[in-house]
Amino acid sequence: MSLKRHIPNAVTLLNLFSGCVALIFAVHGNFIAASIFVFLGIFFDFFDGLLARKLNVQSPLGIQLDSLADLVTSGVVPGIIMFKLISLTIDAPNFLDNNDSWNSVFNWQGFNWSVLPLIGLLIPLASAYRLAKFNLDEDQQSYFKGLPVPANTLLILSLPLILEYQNCDVINAIIINKWFLIGLTLVSCYLLNSNIKLFALKFKDWSFNANAVRYIFLILSIVLLIILQFGAIPLVIGLYVLLSLLTKRNI
Repeated sequence: MSLKRHIPNAVTLLNLFSGCVALIFAVHGNFIAASIFVFLGIFFDFFDGLLARKLNVQSPLGIQLDSLADLVTSGVVPGIIMFKLISLTIDAPNFLDNNDSWNSVFNWQGFNWSVLPLIGLLIPLASAYRLAKFNLDEDQQSYFKGLPVPANTLLILSLPLILEYQNCDVINAIIINKWFLIGLTLVSCYLLNSNIKLFALKFKDWSFNANAVRYIFLILSIVLLIILQFGAIPLVIGLYVLLSLLTKRNI
């Protein structure tokens, strides 16, 4: 029995392991360490499929395992981070009034729960639904229908990274705002499961004419990242959606 068929699945499990470690850090509020392990998990997620194709060992097991790993790394972890961020807005007197009557707090076995941050957990639910639909949809070979789960994860992870490294009071005030975070959560859940066709970064050849939108996206993304650093990530995701909408006939 050839061992090579187990190599992609082993890489997928490294994705899952990275997601589990990221989840531990996220629960304890260490968003930077959580982000590092999520990025590592996304790296493994990219290479497991590539290895499976190169080794010609694609299997239904690998497809299901990949989605299960993605659900943790790119579903549960960003949901917990959004949960923690919304909790931060409630506990931050400099930004918000903490006397919302509709945001009830209840006690369960000595643990105080605030209802509002639970909205962040819609992200894992939407991610799970999106991954299940993707596994059943045979059309999404050259394009994506709805925002890919890793892209949405990068969008959510960019928020604590911007808070930590951008050092801009105006941007920080926007991010540490419950209505912004709730709105972003709902928008991301919609994008994950929308019918918007988004181009995939797969090059059948290297010609510019056949891949113009991909080259334009990559060049603009690199420029934005150089100039704005982590602050560019939400703009890059927005650019991805915008270019897809503008070129949907060519996807």
